[in-house]
Amino acid sequence: MTPHDGDPGGHESRSTTARAERTVRLPTSVIRQYRRFSLYNSPYPAHDRGCAIDLYPSGNRGISPVAGEVIRARTVRAPPKPYAADEEFLILVDVDPDRTGLEAEWPDTEGIVARMLHVRPHVSPGDTVAVGDDLGPMVRSGFFAPWVGNHVHLGFRRPDQNLLRAGGSLPLTAGVDVEPLAWDGVGTVTETGDTYAVLDAPTHPAPGERFAGIAGRFEAEDGTSIVFDGGLAHYAGGGLPGRAVTPESDQSGAGPVTFLGHHVGDATGRNVAWRDIDVLANGERITGMSLFTALDPEFGAKLVCPDRRFAVGDEVRVTVRDSDDPIRLG
Repeated sequence: MTPHDGDPGGHESRSTTARAERTVRLPTSVIRQYRRFSLYNSPYPAHDRGCAIDLYPSGNRGISPVAGEVIRARTVRAPPKPYAADEEFLILVDVDPDRTGLEAEWPDTEGIVARMLHVRPHVSPGDTVAVGDDLGPMVRSGFFAPWVGNHVHLGFRRPDQNLLRAGGSLPLTAGVDVEPLAWDGVGTVTETGDTYAVLDAPTHPAPGERFAGIAGRFEAEDGTSIVFDGGLAHYAGGGLPGRAVTPESDQSGAGPVTFLGHHVGDATGRNVAWRDIDVLANGERITGMSLFTALDPEFGAKLVCPDRRFAVGDEVRVTVRDSDDPIRLG
């Protein structure tokens, strides 16, 4: 999640915008430092079209996903929320692609800068960091929804881009295979919070070994099972993290996607626009579901339900229906 700071005009040159379609691939060695990740589960423009990734460490320390030299560490504005910290932070790193293992579709001599948020920096400009280094404790700012766990937000820019503006990062792919987890919508509550409940299903087939996510079906490819990512459907769009990004991806791979037997969205490439739908738990509408990709041994579906209380041990059946008044938080 990324703040709206920096360039008040919110625009860049035509040449900069055109070149921003090049894609950065974050390698397996980096992704496996974290227990889960999401490219789309955010209402903020930084995540539009999978141009940023949220990385969830096992503890509460901000583990660096890149190697390079810190060029800036500053406080930035965040929306005030009663459950949030007063301050948010931005860390900029001039990335060493070789030490990071980064793969990008342009010459390394052109350079690349990492933008990281949600960490109170224990590093300063001029410091050198490696993948896996401790950047400082993670913070929960006003960019977090209350049901979202602590994480490191990461995006990439070229040095000639505006490094402070919220939007404009390069498209990202996670360099890991993701396994779709079939689910019939049924589970037992194992964990609750004020705004969410976690079910015991679907279960992870190989925790700690490979990444997996809740599956829908991509009807344009004969009903292929495919991992979903994003806020279903309380955020306007989501994505398919297992699909590759290509120069033609915006014009190819288009078609409907279904979940629990219902048409929930329409994909173009790896991006999905959710349809007007409601997510129901035991027949009553809830805000939605948080969808991500994880190594977690206790995977489970995460229900977003600030207006509905569940207790550990409750049996839940999730269904989807069309809606004339869908919940949209961003």
